[in-house]
Amino acid sequence: MKRALPLLLLGLPVVAAAQQRYIDEVFTDAQVVITPNVPFGTNIDFLTSNLASPNVPAEVMQLQTLVSTQQPIPTPFFDPFDGSTAMKVTTLRMDIYEPDQGVDTVAQRPMVLYIHTGNALPPGYPGNGSPTGTRTDSCAVEVCKRMARRGYVAVSMSYRLGWNPLAPTEEERRGQLLNAIYRAIHDVRQCVRTHKAEAAGANTYGIDPEKIVVLGEGTGGYIALAHSTLDKPSELFVNKFDPNGPFPPDSSYVDTNKVGNLDGLNGQLTLYRPNGFDHATHFCVNMGGALADTTWLEQGDVPMVAFHTVFDPYAPFTYGIVIVPTTNGPVVDVPGSNFFIPWANDLGNQASFANLSNDPFTARARSLYGQTLDGVTISSGAEGLFPVVRPRWPPPAKDEASPWQWWDPNSPDALDVIPGLNITTHQASMASNPDMSGNKGRAYLDTVMGYMNPRIVCALQLGPCALGTPDCLGVIDGPDMPGQPCDDGDANTINDTWTANCTCVGQPVGIAEPAAAAALVIAPNPANDAVRISSPAGRVLGYTLHTPDGRLVRQSTVNADLIVLERGELGGGAYFLTLEFADGRAVRRIAFN
Repeated sequence: MKRALPLLLLGLPVVAAAQQRYIDEVFTDAQVVITPNVPFGTNIDFLTSNLASPNVPAEVMQLQTLVSTQQPIPTPFFDPFDGSTAMKVTTLRMDIYEPDQGVDTVAQRPMVLYIHTGNALPPGYPGNGSPTGTRTDSCAVEVCKRMARRGYVAVSMSYRLGWNPLAPTEEERRGQLLNAIYRAIHDVRQCVRTHKAEAAGANTYGIDPEKIVVLGEGTGGYIALAHSTLDKPSELFVNKFDPNGPFPPDSSYVDTNKVGNLDGLNGQLTLYRPNGFDHATHFCVNMGGALADTTWLEQGDVPMVAFHTVFDPYAPFTYGIVIVPTTNGPVVDVPGSNFFIPWANDLGNQASFANLSNDPFTARARSLYGQTLDGVTISSGAEGLFPVVRPRWPPPAKDEASPWQWWDPNSPDALDVIPGLNITTHQASMASNPDMSGNKGRAYLDTVMGYMNPRIVCALQLGPCALGTPDCLGVIDGPDMPGQPCDDGDANTINDTWTANCTCVGQPVGIAEPAAAAALVIAPNPANDAVRISSPAGRVLGYTLHTPDGRLVRQSTVNADLIVLERGELGGGAYFLTLEFADGRAVRRIAFN
């Protein structure tokens, strides 16, 4: 190509876009109503129950009978310090953040269900090792307030906790953690069913039951992804879920006869009952965490957005072993966001937002696709993944997993001392978040909001969706659009341009032609049926014929000084004829009537 200078586009006006609900904050803090401690279910508490007691069978039967007959459960079952019962139950609650319905003109608002982090254990509990792990974590509250100010109804829910990350073997840790996550899935599904039942009645919180997002952070990321993909009983029977493995098809760490089916129903140790509503949700977001197994992700699963630190030391960015933060003990191998998000794209699950136009957050994410950072390659087909790049701190600090988290260093949970380590949970957590602060956490939540919400809007059809157009190189709203300059790699063309079908075509120039080309006679031109090409000064070795948009329609080796080019199947119009000589080529324009 001989590059022609393009004209400069100067003086383009800057247009300030109007605020768009669900993307921009359209309500103030004063217009957000928070309703705390709303119950959504009661179930067996595995953290505080003594399952080894001989009284368990009788007490379980008593609890099942009380629930089935809609009688109240006696108080001792709720009190973990009351030794009169071995089985304990807990009432799960949620905090609801919503735009004031006295101000909001929208009657049915999309709902975002926030699932907190915490290693499936409460703060201060041996094995959590963190000051976070409740529905009122700083990150949880901030996300819910921001979503409510954008017009969503945001719900921060609690879920049942309990497993032993200090168990001596990987098999024990794996089995206990898988069951803890499985129970949490049940709690999420109970919460969704409760909201759908409420929406079908009084709809106190004004939600749209057909537009529900699950958003999980840390441990909540695992739960959100599992809830969104686990839909077949057979998915519990893969090798990693087998206590003995490889295993017969009826063996799994998760015993559904005891803990309940995929809905959390019909098990000996579950008190949930069907209410006539499903638990379907419509969009999934994970901030950290990972997918349980590759077999769980299928075509038709909900669209997904992931935020994941590239060097996450606990949940693999691509594929690897989940690590217990406090003990560094391995638990189970899982695919991370850099693995399953490209797969979700391949399945077509991300199609609703894959072509979103570039904004600063999208441009940043796309600029990282295909890059290799310190040995970690970010997938090139990862629309929906925001790779978070943090500094690699020198020891004894660790790589970061959750730069959006922050906490009060002087809170009781932060001052708890971790058994065996003789440091506080604040000190332990600072190792993988050494510059933790509210300002830092909020800055990363700015990114979460900026990248996530346009994709929710597109997927749930909440408003205008700013889809872009892939250019001829596949870049959304890129510079290589039809009609724009390109480079065809041919030194004998100028003004190379992308055609409508994304072929790079240049205009031939008669430079460096062989001497024989000067004597060429091409007639008739235009022709009806055939063109005669006479080259008395040198033999033509071969020729090619292209349409103006670069499509090859004829090619031949001839080695002759007279060629008859039959029209044959060629349509009317112009063509570029390239004649090959021993010492070069010549390009001529011919046409058929």
